[in-house]
Amino acid sequence: MMLTSKQRAQLRKLANPLAVTLHIGKDGITEGVVRQLDVLLENHELVKGKVLENAMADPRTVAEALCEQTGADGVQVIGTKFVLYRQSSDPDKRSIVLEK
Repeated sequence: MMLTSKQRAQLRKLANPLAVTLHIGKDGITEGVVRQLDVLLENHELVKGKVLENAMADPRTVAEALCEQTGADGVQVIGTKFVLYRQSSDPDKRSIVLEK
């Protein structure tokens, strides 16, 4: 599902106060990173990640690759940080209601 610009803006606002919960280090995108992101998305829906300096990877490329592997939507990439969104498959864990 593609996010509208309105939904993206809404998610950016929600992501602002979030702490970074996913770090991409020098090993780049590993199976462990993908599994961790999967769990984070399932529980929180909105995840802020950061590409560490030693990663030698472009944050936009990292965000796009993670979206492909987890079915998430990229919300934004600023500097070394990125925000990803995916609706939880468990209705009880869904806390974000996207604007239409």
